[in-house]
Amino acid sequence: MSDAEWAVVRDAMPVPAWLEGKGGQPEGYCHRQMVDAVRYLVAGGIAWRAVPADFPAWDRVYAFFRRWRDTGLVAEFHDRLRDRVRRGAGRDPEPTAGIIDSQSVKGAASVPAASRGFDAGKRVNGRKRHIVVDTLGLLLVVMVTAASATDRESGQRLLARLRERHWRITLVWADGGYTGRLVDLARDAWRVALTVIKRSDDTAGFVVLPKRWLVERTFAWLVRSRGLVRDYETRTDTSEAMIRWSMSMVMSRRLARRPH
Repeated sequence: MSDAEWAVVRDAMPVPAWLEGKGGQPEGYCHRQMVDAVRYLVAGGIAWRAVPADFPAWDRVYAFFRRWRDTGLVAEFHDRLRDRVRRGAGRDPEPTAGIIDSQSVKGAASVPAASRGFDAGKRVNGRKRHIVVDTLGLLLVVMVTAASATDRESGQRLLARLRERHWRITLVWADGGYTGRLVDLARDAWRVALTVIKRSDDTAGFVVLPKRWLVERTFAWLVRSRGLVRDYETRTDTSEAMIRWSMSMVMSRRLARRPH
């Protein structure tokens, strides 16, 4: 990270408990080095043991990543950056609309059979990433499942998470994979208007669909991180944490480029 980007990241980082007088042992490492190491791993798609010697020992970096994953610190860090990007764009930190979609990616040999499957439509054996983004393309919620999970089934759990974390959401755009009972369930259970934007039957070739292109752009941002080109992780929550780290890089770089 540049100094300008580190200033953005440092201000958005959760405050350790020992600094707030809540006990705990002070960290014995530099936060900037640790964050840089995790970002390097996600962006480069390398193995944990391949972390360069310029960073702290790989097991210390992994312990940092694991602690942030298990305690929800990476989600808090990501959400703080998202709020700042939204404020900088003149938006309220709490969105009122979103776009939902999924992406199937191949699973490496390290992905266990219990959490992998075959997506017959995309012909992909691996996992599926279900996300909801706001109208700026910023991540709101993410859920990783086996690729065999349908959008309608996973959409119920994803919308429940969305409503729990973002109570002001009242409108969500989706593609044709989310039609059926889910539309009624979203309206009755969570008071969310799930609006399906379908491709016209008389169009040929590639056509940019309103609102839906926003979530596709987010998927394009994610696969710029080579660690997300396919799924290598044993646990699905690790994959979700990797996605949040990738999006945090997108947002911190955007904030660092913004003139003060």
